[in-house]
Order: sequence, then C-alpha cells, then structure tokens
Amino acid sequence: MCSIIGYLSLKNYQAFLLGFEKTLSRGPDMTRLMQFENARLGFERLAIMGITELGMQPFSYKNYSLVCNGEIYGFREIKKNLEEKGYKFKSDSDCEILLPLFELYGTDMFSMLDAEYALIIYDEKKKDFIAARDPIGIRPLYYGYDKENKIIFASEAKCLTGIAKKIYPFPPGHYYKDGKFICYNDITKVDKYINQDINIVCKNIHDKLIKGIEKRLDSDVPVGFLLSGGLDSSLVCAIASKKINHKIETYSIGMNTDAIDLKYAKEVADFIGSNHHEIIITKDDVLTSLDEVIHILGTFDITTIRASIGMYLICKAIHQQSSIKVLLTGEISDELFGYKYTDFAPNADEFQKESVKRVKELHMYDVLRADRCISSNSLEARVPFGDLDFVKYVMSISPEMKMNKYNKGKYLLRKAFEEDNILPYNILMREKAAFSDAVGHSMVDYLKEYANAKYTDKEFIELSNKYTHAKPFTKESLLYREIFEKYYKDQSQMIVDFWMPNKSWENCNVDDPSARVLKNYGNSGK
Repeated sequence: MCSIIGYLSLKNYQAFLLGFEKTLSRGPDMTRLMQFENARLGFERLAIMGITELGMQPFSYKNYSLVCNGEIYGFREIKKNLEEKGYKFKSDSDCEILLPLFELYGTDMFSMLDAEYALIIYDEKKKDFIAARDPIGIRPLYYGYDKENKIIFASEAKCLTGIAKKIYPFPPGHYYKDGKFICYNDITKVDKYINQDINIVCKNIHDKLIKGIEKRLDSDVPVGFLLSGGLDSSLVCAIASKKINHKIETYSIGMNTDAIDLKYAKEVADFIGSNHHEIIITKDDVLTSLDEVIHILGTFDITTIRASIGMYLICKAIHQQSSIKVLLTGEISDELFGYKYTDFAPNADEFQKESVKRVKELHMYDVLRADRCISSNSLEARVPFGDLDFVKYVMSISPEMKMNKYNKGKYLLRKAFEEDNILPYNILMREKAAFSDAVGHSMVDYLKEYANAKYTDKEFIELSNKYTHAKPFTKESLLYREIFEKYYKDQSQMIVDFWMPNKSWENCNVDDPSARVLKNYGNSGK
C-alpha cells in the first residue's frame, strides 16, 4: 500500500502536513511532496513494483503530475506497446504507464484498466485535479472541502480531519473531473443474466479465479498468504501453491483458549505443503488493541471492528517477524456467492439485490478492514476474489443458480474446484464460520463483557441518544462509537450504517451481526 494526498490550495500547510504524516505506515519507504501554483501533491511509498528510487512518485509527464496507490495488472504488455509508440520510461513501476495512457485516452483510460487503484492527477494547464478509484474500492480514497470550498483528496479519512469540514468516501468506479463525480464502471450492473449449464458456469468460475490469483502473484518483494482454514482463503492458498515453485508462507491466528480455525488452517497447510505460522492471541491482546484498531479503521461498525482485531494482530506479527510485504487474502467471496443469512433470501431477485448492495458497500466494510489492518502494518493487500473480470462474471450469473438450493452455501464455488483435488474434501465443503468468531468465540465474548461493564443501563440510554445517525443499539456498539468519535468527531456518515443481515427477511431480524446468532449456523463454528 501507499498513501496519496492532493489539496487544491496552498493554505493550511501545517494541517496538511500533519494529516499526511498520519498515514506514514502506508508508505514507510520514502515520502515526497510536490507544490504547484495552486496545489500540493504528496506520496508515501511502499515499494512493491520497480522498487528502486526511480519508481518514486509523483510521476510527471508534459503538463500532468500523478500520484497513484495501486497495482496495474498486465502493465508490462501496456508498457511495451507504449514504448513502441515512442514513450520512454525511467522505472519499472507499473504506475508510470498511467500518464502516457491518460494523454492517449483521457478519462476513457479508467474503464480500460485492469487494476485496483486510487489516483490523483494534477493538470498544470487547467490548474485542477482529476481523481479516480477502482470499481470495487479496494484502494481507499476520501475527499472533503475546506472553508473556502477547495477540494482535498487523501487515502484515509484521518488525513483530512484538520482541513475538511465533512469527509466523504470517494465513490468506487467513479472519476472526478471539473468538479463532478462521473461513474465509469458500475461493477454490479448486469445487462443480461448468464443461464448456461452449471458445469460451464463452474468451469468459468474456476478459470477466472485462477487467472485472478496468478496475476496477483507478480511482485518484486516477498508475498505471503492469510489462511483461516475457511473455503475462500484455502482456495487462494491452494491455487497459489500450485503456481509458485517454492513453499508459500501461510499465516493463521486464533485465541489461546478456543480458536476454531487453527486446526483447519493447519490441515490445509499440511495438505498443500506450505511453510505455516500460527499467531496466538489473548484476552489482553484483544482489549488493549481495540482503541488503536478503531482509530486505524475509521469506523464504528460492529462486525468490521470485531473481524479487524484478529486481522490487525496477525498483520502486526507478520510485519514484525518476516520480510513479507504483500499479502493475498480471501475477501469478497461472500458478497458474490452469499453469506449464511442469504440462505433466507425469499427469491432470486432479493438475493441479487442484496449482492448488489453488499458489493457497492464493500469499501466501507470488508475491503476497508483488509486495507487498514494490512496497510497500518506497512503491507499491501491483494484480493483475488475482487478481480474485475471475476466479479463481473459472478454478478452476471443467474441468481437462481447462486441461491442455496443445494443445501450447501456457495455451492458453485465449491463445485468449481471439486475435481481439482487441491484441498481436502472436508475443507472444500466446510460451512462458513465468521472470521471474528472463528478466531475464537471468546474474543467477541470478551468485547461484550468489557462493554457491558463500562456502561450502566442508564448511561447506555443517555449516551446512545446523543446520536441520530447509526444510533448505537447495544453497549458494545456504544463503546465502539464513543472511541470512533474521539478520532472522527461528527464524521459517522462516512459509513452508511451497521453491517447487519437483511432484517426484512424471515429469520434475519437479529440484534447482532454475527452469523452465530442465525438458526442455520449449525456446525459452522465447530
């Protein structure tokens, strides 16, 4: 990960600098600020591709200057084509191709990219910014306006708290130009559903996921893998282990008392022959990290915070104990193929609507969690299930096929790899356990106990009534909101609401986001 910032003003320099320094962990290798007649650009670098100093940004070309936090897949072929047109490059950085591409195609470039990215371009002729973000929002970008209505962009909300009156997430799949936000790619839009034979659909799922993993193994620095022992991360690790000619490094985490996933992760690691590492955490680790995790995340959402504690602590250990700088993870599968609660979707249309909602909001929940937990430990996240071709295809599969009619959640994904024998069959068919629960049920129980002891019933009511947007509804949610407000006062609307199952569906009107409270959870957490 890297950190980018752009401010269409030369005022508030100390606040600008102070805000930018808050994300130094995103780019600890080198920092550079660039000043123009009426604007500033900043870049904090985590060197992943083209790791020499020549790959340091901002890149400048003719009247344009660029900062980009991203990975541009297939960039070598694009670079070769540009060189044939006469462009000369000074580095091996994938992002250096962007300004020549922009000169050729303008804003049409954004829909051409196979990438996860956030970028800011300064046009010296127009003295204005162009900015853009990938269609899923895997790379973060926020914006706001100062007292003089001058726009400022940055990788994280905490960079903007000293300047912007209100902070907004930059909408995924949009670009900003001439003061307007324009959608260039709605990744959830389906023109026509795919109703092919199930074997053809599963073959396409199989092949597209493998391609998405292959392209994310390209790195000039060491790559590692988060392995929970669940279906998604296990598939990523198993496929990658077949594509790399050495043992891959896998990492799992669990509580010291009742970790659920550690045994499954070890089973997968033994099966694929990875060099496996277990990180064990305690109640004290959980409670002492809570404040920092919420500060890093910039959210009050219950399920995001719960799941982030384990992820933050495992990434912290990886950063401290290894030379790894890139991590592949299993996020975004559930939004595409279904959660435990989507088993209760009343019909195919409702299933699809829920999937669309979840994908559109990913940047506020699971993707936010992965980005902040990993980048705060100076690592880069890569998310194969977020491959644009893969996402577009799965979103287009008829929802009738994706619904759980098979007595097995995410059946299409499981069936797609049933004949490969790259995982133990029991892992391939293992029911989903929520990550925050699978680290150990005790972790969530400790958090609830801590919150319940902190507030009396009277205090809970009085303090909760202070909030109108996303009003806390449990003592745990109040605890998280109070910590959030300490760092991001009056900025709660950056997150639309609490991540919860669709309460309008039968069996989903619950008061806790954990799948553990659903009647169909069954043996998932065992």
